[in-house]
Amino acid sequence: MFPRILLLVLGVFACSTAVIMIRASQTHWAELSSYRLLVAAVALAPVYFRDLRRHRAAYTAGHLGGAILPGLLLGLHFFTWVVGARLTLAANASLIVNMVPIVMPFLLLAMVRERLTGGEIGGTALAIGGTALLTASDARLSGEYMQGDLMCFGSMVLYAAYLAFGRKNRHYPTVWLYLVPVYLVGGVFCLGVSLFLTSPLHAYPLRELLLILGLGLVPTVMGHSIVNYTMRHLRGQVVAIANLGQFIFAGAMDWALNGKVPSWALYISAAAVVGGAVLAIFRAPRERAEKEAQIEGEIGASGSV
Repeated sequence: MFPRILLLVLGVFACSTAVIMIRASQTHWAELSSYRLLVAAVALAPVYFRDLRRHRAAYTAGHLGGAILPGLLLGLHFFTWVVGARLTLAANASLIVNMVPIVMPFLLLAMVRERLTGGEIGGTALAIGGTALLTASDARLSGEYMQGDLMCFGSMVLYAAYLAFGRKNRHYPTVWLYLVPVYLVGGVFCLGVSLFLTSPLHAYPLRELLLILGLGLVPTVMGHSIVNYTMRHLRGQVVAIANLGQFIFAGAMDWALNGKVPSWALYISAAAVVGGAVLAIFRAPRERAEKEAQIEGEIGASGSV
C-alpha cells in the first residue's frame, strides 16, 4: 500500500500545479479547459490503443459509454470552478472547493456502497477543520458573493462525483481504457461550449502554447490520472482527504515562485491535513481487520452451539 500512497502524493502535487499555470495564462478559461483535456487525450492515445489491442475481448461498448458521464462532469467542473472563483472571494472559493471529503461519503455510499471507517471519519474532521482554519479569517457570507459561492459549491460536487466514478469504474481492464475517453469527452464538450463564448481556433503565442501543454501534461496526464488510478486501489475517502493537500503544495510553489510567505495558519492547516490523511490511511486497515476477526468469532461461536 505504501507505494500507492507515495504515488497519490505525487498525483496531488501534480494537480496543485494547475492553479499556478491557470493564473499565468491569459487564454480564455473555456479554451484553456478544452485544450487542457484534449492535450491529455492525445498524449495518452498511444497507451489507450496499446491496451485496447491487449484487452479487445474484454473491452465493450458499455465500457466506452461509461466514460461519457464522468467526462461531462469533469468538463463542467472546470467551467464552473473558474467562473465561480471569479464571482466570489478567493477565500470563499478555496474553502468551498476543499469540501470534497464532506460530500464524498454520500457519493461513495450511493454508488459503490462504501461506508466510512471510524479512522476516516476522524481523519476527515481533522483535515476539514484545518482547511476551515486557513480560510476562516478571510471567508465571509454575503449576498454579493452568493452566486459565486453557489457556483463553487456546484463545481465541488461535480468534482467529487467525477472522482467517485473513478472508484465505481475500477472494473475497467486498465485505467487508460477509462481515462482517455473521459478526457476526450470532456475536451470535446468544453471545446463545443467555447465556440459560443469565444473563438478558440486561432494562433497562440509560444508562452500560451507552453502553458496549455503544461496544463495538459502535468496536472491532467500526471495529476488526474494518478488520482483516478489510486481511486481504483485505495479507499475513496482516503483519496479525497489526501487531495486537500493541493493547497499545501500550491502555497509552497507560490512562495518559491512569487515570494509570497505563507501565513501561520497554512502551517497549522497543513499539519491537520497530513494528520487527517495519516489517521484515515492507517486506522482503516486495523478497523477492517478487527471487524473481520469479530465476524469470524461470531461465526465460530454460532457453529459451536
